[in-house]
Amino acid sequence: MAPTKKAVSRKPASKKTAAKRTPHKTHASAADAVDEQLARYREMRDFKVTAEPSGKGKSTKAKASGLPFVIQKHAASHLHYDFRLGWNGVLKSWAVAKGPSYFTGDRRLAVQVEDHPMEYGGFEGIIPKGQYGGGTVMVWDQGTWEPQPGHEDVDAGLREGSLKFVMHGTKMTGKWTLVRMGGKAANERKPNWLLIKEHDEFERGKDDPSITDEAPDSAVTGRTLDQIAGQEDHVWNSKDTARGKAWHRQKPAAPEKKAQSPRSPKAKNDAALKDLPRETQPAFLSPQLALEATGPPGKEGWLHELKLDGYRIQARKSGSDVQLLTRKGLDWTHRMPAIAKDITKLPAENATLDGEVVVVSENGTTSFANLQASFQDGEKHPLTYFCFDLLHLNGRNTRGLSLRERKALLAEILGEGIGSVHLSEHIETGGESMFHQACELHAEGIISKWGASTYSSGRSGEWLKSKCLREQEFVIGGYTLSSEGPDRIGSLLLGYYRDGKLIYSGRTGTGFTQKTRRTLRKQLGDLENRSMPFARVPVDGRRDAIWVKPKLVAQVRFATWTADNLVRQAAFLGLREDKPAKEVQREEATVAPQPKGTSKRPAKTAPVVATHRAAVPIAAKTATKTATTGSIRLTHPDKILDAESGLTKADLSAFYQGVAEHMLPHIADRPLSLVRCPEGTGKPCFFQKHVNHMLPPGVGGIDVPNKKTGEPEPYITLNTTEALINLAQMGVLEVHPWGSRNDDLEHPDRLIFDLDPDESLPWSTLCDAAAEVRKRLKKAGLESFLKTTGGKGLHVVAPIQPELDWPQLKALAHKFVESMERENPTLYLTKMTKSARKGKIYLDYLRNERGATAVAPYSPRARAGAHVSLPLPWSALKLPERPVYSVKNFDEWRSRLRNDPWKAMLTTRQKLDPASFEQA
Repeated sequence: MAPTKKAVSRKPASKKTAAKRTPHKTHASAADAVDEQLARYREMRDFKVTAEPSGKGKSTKAKASGLPFVIQKHAASHLHYDFRLGWNGVLKSWAVAKGPSYFTGDRRLAVQVEDHPMEYGGFEGIIPKGQYGGGTVMVWDQGTWEPQPGHEDVDAGLREGSLKFVMHGTKMTGKWTLVRMGGKAANERKPNWLLIKEHDEFERGKDDPSITDEAPDSAVTGRTLDQIAGQEDHVWNSKDTARGKAWHRQKPAAPEKKAQSPRSPKAKNDAALKDLPRETQPAFLSPQLALEATGPPGKEGWLHELKLDGYRIQARKSGSDVQLLTRKGLDWTHRMPAIAKDITKLPAENATLDGEVVVVSENGTTSFANLQASFQDGEKHPLTYFCFDLLHLNGRNTRGLSLRERKALLAEILGEGIGSVHLSEHIETGGESMFHQACELHAEGIISKWGASTYSSGRSGEWLKSKCLREQEFVIGGYTLSSEGPDRIGSLLLGYYRDGKLIYSGRTGTGFTQKTRRTLRKQLGDLENRSMPFARVPVDGRRDAIWVKPKLVAQVRFATWTADNLVRQAAFLGLREDKPAKEVQREEATVAPQPKGTSKRPAKTAPVVATHRAAVPIAAKTATKTATTGSIRLTHPDKILDAESGLTKADLSAFYQGVAEHMLPHIADRPLSLVRCPEGTGKPCFFQKHVNHMLPPGVGGIDVPNKKTGEPEPYITLNTTEALINLAQMGVLEVHPWGSRNDDLEHPDRLIFDLDPDESLPWSTLCDAAAEVRKRLKKAGLESFLKTTGGKGLHVVAPIQPELDWPQLKALAHKFVESMERENPTLYLTKMTKSARKGKIYLDYLRNERGATAVAPYSPRARAGAHVSLPLPWSALKLPERPVYSVKNFDEWRSRLRNDPWKAMLTTRQKLDPASFEQA
C-alpha cells in the first residue's frame, strides 16, 4: 500500500461536496469506536435487511428508509476498496481496485465476490497473514443507501445485472449505478461489474480532486492504514467466521523505546551538534553511491533499505530558500514545487538532505515510468520524497557521524513526515529475508549500508545494492521504426561507454506505450545521424537501424547479460534526464565486500524508526517475521489440476520455475495465447490472449494491430521468470507464442511444421517423416530443431532471420508441404479434413501465418496426464517408442535440461532464401 499523504487543501468546485475528514482519535478511543461500529453491525445480522417488518414474508423490494452500506479500504495482496451493500441479512460485496470516482466518465471495475456476514461491515483492524483477505482493513466510508425510484426490486437488479441506488455516507453521496458487464467479461469466474457515478449535484469534473485522495482516512476513527496496522487493536480471524464471533480486541502492545545513540538529540535540543565541525552550508555535495552486489551482506552492522526507483535528489534548505538538486547538481526545484514547499517546513534553519523522489504505485512499490510521465508528459502522479541521509544541519557538518547517528537525527527532524517528505526506513537484521520480500513486492531490490560508515562522495563498498531484476541506464544510439507506422519507434538500440567508446549492448522493444513510441520517434528524429555511434554492431543488430547522436539516456530493466554481452529480455522504463550520456557505464555485480573498520563488531542498536511508516518499508520490516518460500504466492497450492497424474498448482509452479531458463528465450517478448484450466484438465478450459485486470504481476501487454480493422488489441506478453511462474496461479496449462517478436510483429523468425499423425500409424513412421522434413530444410540451407507436441505429434522448427512477411512465409510453407504430399500422397495430407486423415500424417503448415501460434517448448498440455512439449535431439528419432514426459514426474527427467537440444537455436543465424526453398 502506498504511503498515506495528507489531503491537499483545495477549494471544491461549485455544487461539489467535499468529504469531511474525521479527527484522528487516540489509540483507546479509536478502539472503542471500532467496538461501537462492530456492535451496530452485529445487531443487523439477526434480521433480514428488507422493507418488510419482522414476521412478514420476504420482499424483494426495499423502501427508501435506508439500508446499510460500508466501503472498506483493504491493504491485502494489493490495495483495493471493498464496496458492500447490506441486503437480506448479508453484505453484497464487490472489490473495486481503484475505489469510487465522482467523475461520471469513470467506469470503475467492480469484481463481485462472495457475500460477507453483516458483522464484518463494522470491522476495522488486522486480518492475520495467511488467512483469507490477510492485511489491514479500514472503514473508509459508511452510511445508508436505497434504490432509486423505479428500481426498488433489488433482487431483480442483482439477477439482471443493473442496480441503481442513492447513497448517504460521509464521503459517498448521490446517485450511483452498478452494472454487470457482458461480452468476454461475462465469462470470468467472478462477475465483473462497473461502478459509475450518475449525473447529479454531487458529481465532479475530470480534473477535480479524487475522493480517494482527498479523504483517504477512516470514517470511524480518522486513522490512516498505517496507524491501523501499527495499533493492531482489533483482529479478525477469517477461519472463525462460520463459528460466530470471528473478531477480538487485543490490548495495545507496550510502546517500543526508540534507540538513543549517544548523539541522538531531542527535537528541540541542539546539544548533540555542539561537538560537530562548523561549516558554511555547502552549495552542493556529490552523492555517495552504491556498488552492485550479488546479494545482501549477511553480517551484523548493516542497515537495509528498500531500493527506490526514482530520481536521486539533494534537498538544500537555507533559511526560507530551498533548492532541489539532481545527482549532478542541476536545479530541479521548479519541477517539484510541492516537495520544495514541504522542505521549507523542516524544523531547522539550515539543512541538507539526501534522498529519492518517487511516484508510489498502488501496490506500494515505486514506478519510474509514472515518475517520468509526471515530468515529461504532464501526467498527474503525486511525488514523494523519501529521505535516507542528513549531510548538514544548522551550520554543522554531520557527514562525519556514523550513518546510524545521521538517521537518528533525520528521524527527529522529519517526525511522522512533513507532507510529501518522509523518512526512508531500514531494518538491521534479516537482509536476505528483506531482499526476498522486496522481490515479492516487485520492487527493484534493496540497498545495504554499513551502519558505522561516514558519508563519502562517490562509489564505495560501504553501500551495496542488490537487485531483484537488473536495471541500469543505457545510451540510445539508434532505433527502428514500428511496423504499425513510421510515426513511432519499434525498438531502441542500446549501449554504454567503455574507454571512450560506445559499446553496443542490444535492443529493447517492450515497455513502451503508444504515446511513448510517438514521443521518442520525434525526439530521436531530431538527433538522426548518418554515422553509426557504436564501436561495432553485429550484422543482425544493424537491421533496419536508424542511427542517432548518442545524447539520450534510457532506464532499462532486463533479466541478464547474454554470453555475447547483450541484454536479455530488456524493457524500457523511461528516459533519464539527470545523467549525461558520457557517464553511462556497464554496472557489474560484485560479492559484498567487508567495509573498513569491521575488526570490531558494532554494538547492537535497534533501528531508528519514524512514526510514519510508508507501506514499502513496513513490508521490509515484516520480512524478518514472515517465513517465505519464494517470491510467488499461490492460493490453494494443493488444488489438483490434473486428476490422472495428481498434478497440483504447487507442482505446476515449481515446474515453471525449473524450466524457466530454457523456456523463456522461446516465449519472451512475443504475443502469447494461454490455455487456462481453472478447474483442471477434466473441466472446461479456455484460451486467453488479451490483457485484463486479472493478470498476475509481471505479465504485461503488447498492442497488436487487428489485421482487418487496424485497431490495436492488447495481447499478453511476458519476459521474466517471475511472470512465468505466476501463470500457475492462473491455472495456465499451455503457453502458445507467436512466431514473431514484439519489436517486429510482421516478420516471423520461426518456420514451423506440425506433423500430426493418425493414431494408427507407428512411431517409426512419424520419425521417418520428421527426418524427411529435416533433410529437405537442410537442402534449402536451414538447420532445424525437433520437439514433441506433448501429444502424438512432432514439431520441426527452423529459426530464420525476420526478413519475410507473414503472407510470404505462409505461401512458401504451403508449397513445401504440397511437394511432400505430391511425392507421397498415400502418407501425407496437407488439408485439415479429418475424415481424410486415416492412415496419414497431416502436414500442418498453418502455424506460419499471422496470429497463429504453436505450443512452446517445455509447455505442459491441457490434457489428461499433463504431458510436456519437450525438445528432443535428432537422435531421438531412433528410439523404439514415442518419448512421453509429464509435469508431475519432472524430477525424474530434470537432468535432461543439462543438455538442452534447442540451445543452439538461440545463436543460429540463417536466412530463408525463397528460390532455394522452393527447390527443396
